[in-house]
Amino acid sequence: MLNGIPEPLLIALIGFVGGALLGLAARLGRFCTLGAIEDFLYQHSDTRLRMWVLAIGAAGIMSFALTGFGLIDLPGNIYYITPWSPLATVIGGLMFGYGMSMAGNCGFGALARFGGGDLRSFVIVVVMGIAAYVMMSGPLARLRLAATEATTPRLETDSYAQLLSQATGLPVVGAGLALSLLITLAALGSRSFLQDRKAVFWSLIVGLAIASGWAGSSWVANHGFSPQPIQSHTFAAPLGESILFLMTASGGGLSFGVGSVFGVLAGAFCGSLIKGHFRWEACEDPRELRRQILGAVCMGFGAVLAFGCTIGQGVSAFSVLALSAPITFIAIFIGAAIGLRQLITGFA
Repeated sequence: MLNGIPEPLLIALIGFVGGALLGLAARLGRFCTLGAIEDFLYQHSDTRLRMWVLAIGAAGIMSFALTGFGLIDLPGNIYYITPWSPLATVIGGLMFGYGMSMAGNCGFGALARFGGGDLRSFVIVVVMGIAAYVMMSGPLARLRLAATEATTPRLETDSYAQLLSQATGLPVVGAGLALSLLITLAALGSRSFLQDRKAVFWSLIVGLAIASGWAGSSWVANHGFSPQPIQSHTFAAPLGESILFLMTASGGGLSFGVGSVFGVLAGAFCGSLIKGHFRWEACEDPRELRRQILGAVCMGFGAVLAFGCTIGQGVSAFSVLALSAPITFIAIFIGAAIGLRQLITGFA
């Protein structure tokens, strides 16, 4: 217990605050991964893709800066200490990206839309959460673990910051800051994007939310009495955790992920009210519902294989320059492009 607050409640509150910022960014700033990819491929607009990249760079700068001040235990984060299989990352990323196109949203986007009254997204959230747990600790867990262990290489480095540090002699924090700055400058290398102050602002808010997760979980881990993973926002397994929490709350179950999920819902709900966009929506076409359920299953399976989703690997892991992040980023992009091609133009 810290300052009279139970540690599970405290870490859930930290997740809730960051999640609320992400929910607001989705509803007020139109921060959406699938939307960014679709805009880039079919609308010839890179604004929302640059928002994604800027969020990564901003989160990285804040995270490595806080690490330099001793406020984040970066070497202990879950993306560094978890064995990484490039093959599982590629397959999982492709599955997730394709499923995201079929469902019309990623897990984070579905949460944000559900916060605005979209009941179709509620179905996506529930199915994706269950599918993630089927792959993570359910019937397919042993197969996943065996395949991952068989394809996990032995590496002496955890991140691209370490690789640059070894090559140049820079401190790891300095190398991380340099790479994050380059990512940020790449995102800002467009005059039209710079003039879109709303897009820039909400990108920075997303970066702040991710960095707050790393800082908050590090603080609780360093000052608390029970083991606490160093983590930030992701929306695959936490959907399943939230379902379990709703069913078994009397037995515990509060976590950073549960707080993050409910934070996104709260932030999206407030954002939809601010814009006057809240309205109840439901699916009227069985074929559409079937496609969304299939997409949600693919996302749940793929996110666990890739150890993260568009936010987990696409922003959180990328912010600490984990080796898996850019590979997952590319795989999700390709998977989403295939799915969008199938839906929009077909393969004929």
